[in-house]
Amino acid sequence: MNNTEKLKEILEGLYQKYNTAEFISSDPVMFVHRYSEREDMEIAAFIASSLAYGRVAQVKKSVDDLLSRMGKSPREFIDSFDRNQAAKLSGFKHRFNTGKDFVMLFNAFKELLDEFGSLENAFNRCTEKNDPDVIPALTKFTHLLKERAGGHKTRGLGYLLANPGSNSPCKRLNMFLRWTVRNDSVDPGPWEKIGAEKLIIPLDTHLIRLCRIIGLHKSKNPTMQTAKEVTEKFALICPEDPVKYDFALSRIGIVENCNGRGCVYCGTCELRGFCG
Repeated sequence: MNNTEKLKEILEGLYQKYNTAEFISSDPVMFVHRYSEREDMEIAAFIASSLAYGRVAQVKKSVDDLLSRMGKSPREFIDSFDRNQAAKLSGFKHRFNTGKDFVMLFNAFKELLDEFGSLENAFNRCTEKNDPDVIPALTKFTHLLKERAGGHKTRGLGYLLANPGSNSPCKRLNMFLRWTVRNDSVDPGPWEKIGAEKLIIPLDTHLIRLCRIIGLHKSKNPTMQTAKEVTEKFALICPEDPVKYDFALSRIGIVENCNGRGCVYCGTCELRGFCG
């Protein structure tokens, strides 16, 4: 068995262990599972992923707060978005973002939904047949959202809509795409036309460390270049679904509290053979 085959066996084991309904509550993707309608799921996915920075407990609290302000249907809230609806976002705050940022984002959502019918259709219009991955379309899509937001752009809106061209790994935007494109026990996958083979790994602090440990890169900083490098390595293992193992690997840090410096989980960790 060569190294790639050995790593695939380990990753498949982690996938079977963690990619189950039992672990959904450890991740903001849990909020997408609240909804059964595709139109609600894509909006909830964008909101939950955009707020996925900071402590997990605070992320969950903030996402729950914002979605609660929107009522039973995020799509219906956006469809009827006006000054009265905007007032419901007053006082919302999550670290670098406030209700004002989401007023601008929801203005953009409303325009796109009015024109294209769904966020999926708007994103599809940004794609080209020969795109190597989702990044060219994601760049156009975020530009379109900023363009449609109107008015004086808040600094926080820019934080919600990272620019792939700046070499940011765009972790939250790539997470949004993972949730909406893939379909398994964890990722609800309401979108139908984008192939999972085009996705880029949502690279965060947990994943960049773990991927370095298993030899997928040597970088210490999460960048788009590193995210693409890691995705290419995963594609050697699973070309049709290179981000398949993202959720499972991340659970080692999030659920098992691995910090890379020794913890109670080390003795039974599936990756212990890679740690020096």
